[in-house]
Amino acid sequence: MKRTVRIGGAGGFLGDSSVAPAQLLAGGNLDYMILDYLAEATMAPLGALKRARPSEGYARDFTDWVWRDNMREFKAQGVRIITNAGGVNPEACRERMEQLAREAGLTFRIAIVEGDDVSDRIEEFSAAGTIEMFSGDVFPDADKIITANAYLGAAPIVAALKAGADVVITGRVVDSALTLGPLMHEFGWKETDHDLLAAGSLAGHVIECGAQATGGLFTDWELVPDWAHIGYPVIECLADGTFTVTKPAGTGGLIAAPAVAEQILYEVGDPQAYALPDVVCDFASVRVEQVDADHVRVSGARGYPPSGRLKTCITFEKGHRFIGIMPVVGRDAARKAQAQAQAVVSRVNEMLRDRNLPPLREVRIELLGTEASYGAQANGALMAGREVIARVGAEHDDTDALRVMMREFDSPTTSMSVGSTGWFGARPTVTPVAQVFSFLLPGGEVKARVDLGGNVETVAAPHPGTPFDPAMIERPAPPHAPANEDELVEVSLIDIAWARSGDKGNAFNVGVIARRPEFLPWIREALNERAMLAFFAHEFEGARDPQVHRYDLPGLEAVNIHCIQSLGGGQFASLRLDPLAKGKAQQLLDMRLSVPARLTRSNS
Repeated sequence: MKRTVRIGGAGGFLGDSSVAPAQLLAGGNLDYMILDYLAEATMAPLGALKRARPSEGYARDFTDWVWRDNMREFKAQGVRIITNAGGVNPEACRERMEQLAREAGLTFRIAIVEGDDVSDRIEEFSAAGTIEMFSGDVFPDADKIITANAYLGAAPIVAALKAGADVVITGRVVDSALTLGPLMHEFGWKETDHDLLAAGSLAGHVIECGAQATGGLFTDWELVPDWAHIGYPVIECLADGTFTVTKPAGTGGLIAAPAVAEQILYEVGDPQAYALPDVVCDFASVRVEQVDADHVRVSGARGYPPSGRLKTCITFEKGHRFIGIMPVVGRDAARKAQAQAQAVVSRVNEMLRDRNLPPLREVRIELLGTEASYGAQANGALMAGREVIARVGAEHDDTDALRVMMREFDSPTTSMSVGSTGWFGARPTVTPVAQVFSFLLPGGEVKARVDLGGNVETVAAPHPGTPFDPAMIERPAPPHAPANEDELVEVSLIDIAWARSGDKGNAFNVGVIARRPEFLPWIREALNERAMLAFFAHEFEGARDPQVHRYDLPGLEAVNIHCIQSLGGGQFASLRLDPLAKGKAQQLLDMRLSVPARLTRSNS
């Protein structure tokens, strides 16, 4: 057993920088490198690509950038790679890797993990009346489905490493399993070591988004030096589950406890019921400690047995979309842009009627430059600005209808608002709308397959003797309500807190961390469920059952706000400017709240 296992996080999404792997290799002394490419909705374009070209459907960013450019160094250093770059076609990903390795005169033992694809059971799921686990929507039409994949856990990765793989290529696994797998392998953790599995999963959660753990997206962004050379995270993990976050020497970015705490809360709903195939994690008692300028220690994760069920995501086509931008400058720019965009929509709907086509299914006009995504919190004075961009989104079931929109969109440049500058780039295109449908499958119905050199091993999902029950959760006592104070002052939330937001399907969360413990009761009181429903009212537009849940994390001196049915469908199914909820924390940090004057004096 190794004393310390060092894992580098070299990629957080399909499109992350290609400089990270070389940087981490140059930093040296890694045991493993993980690369995460798969958001939920990313499966849809990969599935569509495979449908058009059966030899595709994996992350070419990995094979033709990361792998091609760095495989000699991977070989020389003996760094093992764990990645979900296989997408919906792990076998083709391996074939491409082996081709590139042969051309370079290198050999690697590359294992692939399959079994997540459950598309052969679509008719069965439909006949059973399967409903969406978050919205209650009915099962989509089978002919519209693009992909269907169950989320696998760490067990097949462990099996691949045990068999001697240098590289493990997976399809749809939970992101954190890319890290938990090697930790289980190196330290001999068992599937019943729930606290350790939760700690390893937390380690994976911290680095699965790359530089988000090392200053990327940090609230105090001006403290983060040298974005151009930002350091990617390295975790130094111990057998007891504690780990330290650092980065290669001489790189940009920042190793800071609040930045790591922000990442811990990123894209988390109930932080005491973070459900994964291997374990249900409880982060309420997690603590982050600034060891020195280059190291932050993380400890305190707890675990419960898994539920025995696997989250399964189907992506399906739901019509098509058009998004175009229309700049307008000069006096009354915002009013002119709004009127002009609406006129185009009206004209197009009349043209569709004349062609015996239904009107546009959904339309969204947002005036960029007027805080269009802020709802009632927008600064009304910005409507008097002299330069805006009308962002116009539309959906329709028929691509021909949106081609009419595409044809007419530029026409106002000479026939409507004075000050319309036109947009002389490529004409906006019509693209599919991809929506995610999630449900749970019994783990026993899904068998992972590990293929290394033609030897195939079947790996079952964990089968807990006593599955997770929410009654197992020990909720922390809330902090005492703020005491009456003679002198209160109003501050912005950013003055007393850090925050980060992220999406998960048609929901988003905002994790809010107190800058000092004595601020927490005042933050918690202000960010109650009713206040958050009001503050983010515009985000719940069209929701059948809008909800806000607030959770306490005393270890991080934080609260987590979870907003359900809040993103207009989310990701590729939303016409909104911020469907990934990247800006929601920034908006909330402008909220005004009252705190004792004595605390602000001591804070300064």
